[in-house]
Amino acid sequence: MNPTFFSLADTLFGAALLFPPLFKAVLLALPVWLLVHRLLRSWLYSGALWHPLLCDLSLFILAVCGALWMLTHG
Repeated sequence: MNPTFFSLADTLFGAALLFPPLFKAVLLALPVWLLVHRLLRSWLYSGALWHPLLCDLSLFILAVCGALWMLTHG
């Protein structure tokens, strides 16, 4: 094996350990979204506001944006 293979392997291993900020934000937002989803489930699935899947997706995107903001400003 040549030495460049080992540096590539070290780079890939390091990239696997250091998650990008968006992945950290998704992991931080998931419990928040699960809590909000459970609290608002009956209202979301009544269909009075929007399609339930669009509401779920919108809440998750808002949770990820909030988590990313907390990671960058906190």
